[in-house]
Amino acid sequence: METLPDIGPFRHRLEELSAQMAAPDFYSNPRSATEISREHQKLTELVDSYRRFKRLERERQEADILARDPASDASLRELAAAELPQLDRERAALSESILLAMIPPEATDSRNTVMELRAGTGGEEAALFAAEMTRMYQRYADDQGWKIQPMSSSPSERGGLKEVIFLITGTDVYRQLKFESGVHRVKRVPVTEANGRIHTSTVTVAVLPEAEEVDIHIDPQDLEISVTRASGPGGQGVNTTDSAVQIQHKPTGLIVYCADERSQIKNKAKAMTVLRSRLLKRKEDEEKAKYAAQRKNQIGSGDRSERIRTYHFLQNRVTDHRIGLTLYSLPQIMDGDLDTIIEALQRADFEQKLAALTGREYVPNRAPDADDEG
Repeated sequence: METLPDIGPFRHRLEELSAQMAAPDFYSNPRSATEISREHQKLTELVDSYRRFKRLERERQEADILARDPASDASLRELAAAELPQLDRERAALSESILLAMIPPEATDSRNTVMELRAGTGGEEAALFAAEMTRMYQRYADDQGWKIQPMSSSPSERGGLKEVIFLITGTDVYRQLKFESGVHRVKRVPVTEANGRIHTSTVTVAVLPEAEEVDIHIDPQDLEISVTRASGPGGQGVNTTDSAVQIQHKPTGLIVYCADERSQIKNKAKAMTVLRSRLLKRKEDEEKAKYAAQRKNQIGSGDRSERIRTYHFLQNRVTDHRIGLTLYSLPQIMDGDLDTIIEALQRADFEQKLAALTGREYVPNRAPDADDEG
């Protein structure tokens, strides 16, 4: 019979939080008090569920013993045997909810998100698809009730986007979008193709949790800030002042450029938001890399060298290669209907974490598809 991981560490943490909540000055920091109270409530529910699970186990064992006891009354044996399937179902459901509660949430899941899309291989066609993907994510954000704030963009000659950066604010934005990081591939006949041949292009997507100043300490001495005249359509107000801001973080070599606002101060603030988010993502990736080295398969690694998804227009098909998911609803997906894909990725992530928690091997569903043939 499958057993749950040791509840001891969770009980110990609950006792620590209870002691903190009993302190006279506990509510002197409202934000900290709210976070501790929320964690205390979740751990209390976890420990209570664990007790119910142990009680169910005892009831199941007693029913099994009674059902197998030839010396007991026949009607009691029959009643006990009839209870076993229901007890097994309750036990399985409670076990999964406990395991889910034991998996620590990522601290950045509730954060707002900076999304960066860049045209990859494919020239103008890649830039056009980057613009279509931007619209796809904006439609999805609208459906979720989130808000989008443009940060920076670089248009192409035919109306595409060489690069675009925007901030999405709302509830659990990063939790929903973090698995979009990676290389997205499109296979279709471009509008620029005169002979009807299928082209393959790529767009790189980076999903960064918005960083707060307390998350990342940036030494002003490590920054090289330059101000230039913003480029754009002639005659626009944005070109009348030196408002564009470029910030280079010297220790890492990261460079951020922002020219969307007419105000130099606003552009600098936006650039710093992007820089902090990139540094936070880099810090998180370094920590995850240490853990990922111990396992071969990983969901949501954000590895940009890995092709994560293909959009095949002639076949009306979208395939996520990480989990072997194929959907024949490309127009709806490009219109922002990403729920099925995102939910499947979240489920795979849960199963992977569950396997790590219970010591089992996780094998993702990576069934071959037509894209792997060329």
